[in-house]
Amino acid sequence: MAVYYPVLSQSLPARGSCYFPLSYCIRDSKRRRRSNIVFASNEKCNTLNVKVDKLLDRIKWDDKGLAVAIAQNVDTGAVLMQGFINREALSTTITSRKATFYSRSRSTLWTKGETSKNYINVHDIYLDCDNDSIIYLGTPDGPTCHTGSETCYYTSVFDQLNDEEAAGSKLASTTLYSLESTISKRKEELTVPQEGKPSWTRRLLTDDSLLCSKIREEADELCRTLEEKEENSRTASEMADVLYHSMVLLSKRDVKFEDVLEVLRKRFSQSGIEEKNNRTKQE
Repeated sequence: MAVYYPVLSQSLPARGSCYFPLSYCIRDSKRRRRSNIVFASNEKCNTLNVKVDKLLDRIKWDDKGLAVAIAQNVDTGAVLMQGFINREALSTTITSRKATFYSRSRSTLWTKGETSKNYINVHDIYLDCDNDSIIYLGTPDGPTCHTGSETCYYTSVFDQLNDEEAAGSKLASTTLYSLESTISKRKEELTVPQEGKPSWTRRLLTDDSLLCSKIREEADELCRTLEEKEENSRTASEMADVLYHSMVLLSKRDVKFEDVLEVLRKRFSQSGIEEKNNRTKQE
């Protein structure tokens, strides 16, 4: 089950009122948009508090009143960090939209980024099927790990077994981001003289015309799998080619795939026609 609240202020509301979820917000007739924050009556505030309390009651807290919370990047899918939470930590995360945990060593709440300013901005919260662990799905403002690494997970067990040292640049990545990392390494290697035949990625990175022609070619072949009713496996293969060549272009333009996914996520709440019209006006 997912819990979704709007961006809420961290300051306390005025007496006799409280912050309220987006679904209860009213539209501003002059600006023609929905307010991010509204103040509600005590009656509605109490209703919200009851809902939050019921949610917290459903979680299977351990004998110390704690549960595990995992912070995950909403765009890349990367697992950023893991910590413990209690009722107050989860309630604070719901209202502040900043990933908040409970420190067992200090017996107090702490918000990720309160010192470094590298907050994790929570977009959604998920409970697992047993209601005993939680995922904070959000976007980080900077490196999550205190070491400066993007996530706290950069030590491969198999590397350790092979007596290889952990490297902060090697992260627990999904297939897509492993590919992006490989392309990025090939780009860095362009400054090193090439011995022998260059890799295909290196050729693409050094030849704009070749790269663009391949993207157009692969996109056409993808469309033909539909037009000519080819096997589904063929469609998957052609889409893989489109993704790979397009990601090489992104690398040349210094654009991360995460940036692309962020654009897509922001379009979820509006129709494609509306989004396209807004793009035309901005241009």
